[in-house]
Amino acid sequence: MSYISVKHLNKEFKVAQRGSGLKNAFKSLIKRKYKIIKAVDDISFDIEKGEIVGYIGPNGAGKSTTIKMLCGILKSDSGAMKVAGFDPFKDRVKYVKNIGVVFGQKSQLWWDIPVIDSFELLKSIYKISDEEYNKTKDELVKLLELENLLSTPVRQLSLGQRMRAEIAASLLHNPKILFLDEPTIGLDAVSKLEVRRFIKEINRKRQVTVILTSHDMTDIEALTNRVIVIGHGKKLYDGTLTGIKKKFSSGRRLEIIYRDLVNEPVIKGTKIIEKGNNKVVLDVNIDEISISSVIKKYTDVCDIEDVNIINEDIDNIIVKLYKGYDL
Repeated sequence: MSYISVKHLNKEFKVAQRGSGLKNAFKSLIKRKYKIIKAVDDISFDIEKGEIVGYIGPNGAGKSTTIKMLCGILKSDSGAMKVAGFDPFKDRVKYVKNIGVVFGQKSQLWWDIPVIDSFELLKSIYKISDEEYNKTKDELVKLLELENLLSTPVRQLSLGQRMRAEIAASLLHNPKILFLDEPTIGLDAVSKLEVRRFIKEINRKRQVTVILTSHDMTDIEALTNRVIVIGHGKKLYDGTLTGIKKKFSSGRRLEIIYRDLVNEPVIKGTKIIEKGNNKVVLDVNIDEISISSVIKKYTDVCDIEDVNIINEDIDNIIVKLYKGYDL
């Protein structure tokens, strides 16, 4: 069996509905109307030990609901889950010692006390021995560059500093699995790079399995090559980022720098995006014409000085994916 096994997982929520206005407000007091929202709809996947997997989808897709069920916070309506040999909800007391969780918009650190005091409290909660705690804490403090922050109250930390402390807190008990829900939300570029570097390092050194949800596709692209895409509660794609690029990006941007061009060639399957100063940028549909064929057609009519192939931005590709599934 896989390290993380999810089979036919389902979760519904009943949401109260009412129209606008005072009249409808009074009606809802007497008789409430409800709408059933299927947050997770028959989702199945397997993850092996030591993998880093991106779990992505638009807002309301069911990402956080899935993560909460995998953490044992929510009970599924139906389906089966096994994570490191545990049922997350039934075996929750034993299970939580094996996982670390970071929610980008929620804190597990105590707001008004120094970071080190939060670490000490977590040591007591998880019943970590002095030897293991000191060894792990020192390693995490060094890797995440927290030396000068330990005596600072959490409320006085910048967002980037707090997120580094949050990640350290989630790993003090040496979990086997790390759930990261929007861990870089609101961070500046430098802080994002530091968080990504650390996730890679902890995965390499400790073989920690990581499930990452993020709307920042640079996070996903930097950390993992496997993604699971969900929308309207259903699994839409499970595979590599390369596979997504091939499936949802048929175009390439081609920059050609030339001299002595008299007449621009008309080439089927291309569209001029920018032109001027002995340079042209083309959008090339590679399903209709190859890059080499486009370059040859320009070679026939002018002298080419330089050529650059610009791959489509991953964010644009993911937008195409969402549109393709009407999300």
